[in-house]
Amino acid sequence: MKVPMERELWHSNIDKQQKKAIQFVNQGKISADTTVSLQIMDALIRGVDELENQIEMDSTLNGNGKIKYLRSIDYLLQNYFSNLNRRDFPASLAPALINAFGQCMELDKQHKSFGSVIESNDYGVDKMLIESLKYSEDNPGMSGARIVLMRKYLTLHPDQIMPELAKNPNAYFADSLIKVALSTDITKVYDYAQASNKLGDRIRHHSDSTVQLVARIATSKSGQLYFPFLDNLMRGKITLQAIDSVKENDLGYFRLLVKTRIEYIERSLPPYNDTANQLQTLTEMMKRKANQYFIREINALHTNPNDNIRFRRLDGLTAQELYYLAVLGEDEIYTSSYTRGVYPRIWQRMTKPRADSLIMSVHGDFFRKFIKMAAGYNELTDFLGKMDKQNAETMMKAFVIGLEKPRRINDLEDAVDVADSYSSIMDKNKELADFILNEVNVSYTKNVQENNKRGMVIYNLLRILFESADTTKKVDLSALLGIPSIYGKDYSSLADDSGRVIQQVFFYGDEDKDGQNSYQNFMNMFRGKPGWRVDERKAEWTSITSTKGKPVWIFANKPLYGEDDPDDKAQNKLIEYLQARNLTPTVVIHRGHSYHLSTTIQKLPSSARIIVLGSCGGYNNLNEVLTACPDAHIVSSKQVGTKKVNEPILQAINERLLVGRNIDWISMWRELKKKFVTGDAKEMFDDYIPPYKNLGAIFIKAYRKSMGE
Repeated sequence: MKVPMERELWHSNIDKQQKKAIQFVNQGKISADTTVSLQIMDALIRGVDELENQIEMDSTLNGNGKIKYLRSIDYLLQNYFSNLNRRDFPASLAPALINAFGQCMELDKQHKSFGSVIESNDYGVDKMLIESLKYSEDNPGMSGARIVLMRKYLTLHPDQIMPELAKNPNAYFADSLIKVALSTDITKVYDYAQASNKLGDRIRHHSDSTVQLVARIATSKSGQLYFPFLDNLMRGKITLQAIDSVKENDLGYFRLLVKTRIEYIERSLPPYNDTANQLQTLTEMMKRKANQYFIREINALHTNPNDNIRFRRLDGLTAQELYYLAVLGEDEIYTSSYTRGVYPRIWQRMTKPRADSLIMSVHGDFFRKFIKMAAGYNELTDFLGKMDKQNAETMMKAFVIGLEKPRRINDLEDAVDVADSYSSIMDKNKELADFILNEVNVSYTKNVQENNKRGMVIYNLLRILFESADTTKKVDLSALLGIPSIYGKDYSSLADDSGRVIQQVFFYGDEDKDGQNSYQNFMNMFRGKPGWRVDERKAEWTSITSTKGKPVWIFANKPLYGEDDPDDKAQNKLIEYLQARNLTPTVVIHRGHSYHLSTTIQKLPSSARIIVLGSCGGYNNLNEVLTACPDAHIVSSKQVGTKKVNEPILQAINERLLVGRNIDWISMWRELKKKFVTGDAKEMFDDYIPPYKNLGAIFIKAYRKSMGE
C-alpha cells in the first residue's frame, strides 16, 4: 500500500522503534524467558503493523487524523523502551499495551470516552497509554482517566498518597486513600492534618474515628506529647485526659512512657507478634526526656561529693525506669553518673535484686545494650553475679546469638554492642570471653549451614575481632578484614598537596560556661608557646599555625552563647572560609557536651582522617561518623572528654605531625599510658578508646566492606 509522503516519516519512526525491539531481544534485554520474548515481539512487530494498517485503511480519518495516531504509536513505543523493566513497567505488558492502545484509538475516533479501557488495565499500561495519547486531550474520558491513573499509582505506592492528594484534594477517592495512608505512614497523615489547606480540612472532617483522632492530636498544642501513645489511644487503652494529667510533669510523663514501652515490647513477642504504631517515636521521646531531665542534671552535679544531692533527681524511680535511663542515656551518661548513681540504684529499688528478674521485667528490651554498658563500666561481673550461674550462662548466650535478625531493616546496633563489649570482657573475665567466642563460632557455623549471608558476615567479623583482642595471637585485623590499617595513619595521608595538615575544632558556647572553659583550656596549649602563632582577631574563629617544623594549621570556632545559635553561624562561616581557600581538614576535634555531638557530626568534612570525640556514645554516633567519613580513625571516650586527657592526646598527635612522623596509635597510646598511672587520672584515661580498640567502629567498616555497601 502506497503511503503519502507526509506520513512516511511517522511510519519510518515506528519502524526504528521496532528494530530496537529486535535488537533488545537479541541482546537479552527484554526477557530471559523465550516464550515471553516471543509474545512481546509479536505484539511490538505484528500488533503494531496491524495498527498502522488500520490507520491507513480508515476512510473516516483525514491526513491529520492519521498522523495523530501514528505519532501516538511512536510515543507509545518510546515510552515502552524508556521504562523497560523499571518498577511498575515489566516488559511482559507489551501485548496488553498494544491491545489497549487499539481499543483507545477506536473509541477516540468515535469521540467516545476511553475511560473504561484505562479502568480495566494495570497501572503500567495506563501510564504509558495516557502519556502517548497526548493528542487526544479532548477525549471525554481523559480527565477521568488521569484520576483513575492517580488512584492506581497510589494503591501501588501508598507512601506517596499524602503528597499526591495534596495536589488533588478533591479526588472522589481521597477519603479511602487517607485511611490507607493511615495504615502505612501515620506520621504523614499527622503532618498534613496540621496544614491549613483543603487536604488538611478533609483529614480533619474525615468520617473515620481513627483519622479524627490523629487530626485532633495533630492540631493540638500538645500533639508531640500525645503522639508517642498513639497506638494505645487508637485501641482505647488510654485517653488524652490520662496523658494530660502527667504531660506537664517530667517524672510522671517519663513513667508513662516507660510503662507504655514495656507494654508494647510485650506485644511484640510471641504469641502476639504485634508491632505497636509509633514505637520508634515513643522511644525517641523516652530518650529525650531521659537525657534532658535526668542524665544532664546528674552529670552537671558531677563535682558535688554528696551523692544524696547529686542523684536526688533519681529519687522515686523504679528499677525498670532506671534501667531505661541507663540504656537510653548511653550517649550522654558520665561514668560516675552510671557507676555511683543509676546502676546501684537499680538493685536498691528491687525487693529481690536479681538480674534475670530485671531483664524479664522489661521483656529483654535493650538487654544487649545493658550488658555492653555493664561491661564497659566494669559492672558485668556484678550483674552476672546477681543471678544463678546457669541463668547467667543463658543470658550471655542470648547476648551473642540471633544477631543476623535485625530489630529494624539493616540494623547493626545489636551486633555493634556485642563487638564493643568484648574488649572490656576480655580484660576482666577471660573465661567469659572464651565462652562468648565459642558461641560466636557456633552461630557462624549455623549461618553457614543456612546460607545466611548477613549472618555469616556478622559472625565471621566478630570471630576475627574477638581473636584479635587476644594480643598473644598477633592478629592483623587490617589484612583479615580487608580494610585500611586501624593501627595508624601515614603522615602523607594527613597532609594536603601543599604539605599542610589542616585541623578543625568544634566548640560550643554553654550557659554553664563549659564550652567557653574548654576553649580557654585548649588555647592555653598554644598561646605564648614557642613554635605556634595564634590569631584570635576574627569574631567567629581562631587560627593557630606552626612556626617551626612541618606546617600544621588549626582552625577553631569560638564558643558563642546566645539567641539564634551563634555557634552554628560561626561554624558555618569557618567552613565557608576553609572551602573557599581549598583548606581540607584531615584532623577534626569535637569539644563540649555530648548533646552537641550530633551537630558536629552533621558538619564533619568527608576529608577527615582522624576524629577526636570527647564522647562518642553508641552505635548511632559511630554509624553516622563513618557514613560521613568512611576512612576515619575515631578516638572516643565512654564519657564527656576531660582536658586532663584530651590535651595530652592532642599534644601527642601534634608533636608527631610537626616532625612529619606517621601516627602509630599503639606506640603513642603506650607512651600516653605512662602519664596516667594512678587514681582518677588513670580512670579517666582508661575511658578513652584508641582506634585500634574501637571494635564497634572496626565492625561497621568491615561489615560495609563485606556486604559491598
